[in-house]
Amino acid sequence: MRYAIFSDVHANLEALEVVLDHLAGVDIGRYFFVGDIVGYGADPSACIRLLASLGAVMVCGNHDWAVSGDLTTDYFNEAAAAAVEWTKERLSSSEKKFLHGLALVQEESDFCLVHGTLDHPEAFDYMTDRHRAAKTFYTLKKSICFVGHLHQAGIFAETSDGVVGIPASGSKKLDKRERYIVNVGSVGQPRDGDPRACFCIFDGADRTLEFQRLDYDVKRAADKIRAAGLPQTLASRLYAGR
Repeated sequence: MRYAIFSDVHANLEALEVVLDHLAGVDIGRYFFVGDIVGYGADPSACIRLLASLGAVMVCGNHDWAVSGDLTTDYFNEAAAAAVEWTKERLSSSEKKFLHGLALVQEESDFCLVHGTLDHPEAFDYMTDRHRAAKTFYTLKKSICFVGHLHQAGIFAETSDGVVGIPASGSKKLDKRERYIVNVGSVGQPRDGDPRACFCIFDGADRTLEFQRLDYDVKRAADKIRAAGLPQTLASRLYAGR
């Protein structure tokens, strides 16, 4: 079975619709979302409704829980905190309840999902290096852990030589003898210098992982952020993918 696995939509409806329209034409068995439906962008309600309609398996991101009131924004930067407050004012109580109900970790037979790191999922730490990856591998009981949060696609492999990083582009065959941490990148706000929406398709039968990028209407998404009165930096960074 082929799975669509994606993360960090951040209320960017234009990017999400392009990705889901593409996936509708692909043989996808199930959808998995790795956190942060909301925050930064101008369409939080529409993105919640669209993802909920998929029946996707989902975990929470730090912005999801900040908006639902489950997480403080004390450590958020000024623009991110402002976007959280803006979003809180526009979501219904049922939408906030939906975000509150998202789990920190989801487990399948061969893989799991967590937004940040598996050793302390509630801390929403970033999977930035081999040291952080090693801590998640120590906790990991499955062969693959899919993560988000960093907004940069990447792979760490636990091999006989230790934890190593692997470039995340194109198609990768995952060795059954090794374990992996896969950052699936960001649909709505990539930060790797490529503004296109990023997501993964994983074939559970042959363990093939495919990273895909799609163009979307960045100008429309950015214009909506500006028109909504959100911090202007949240619009301009969409063009740069930073």
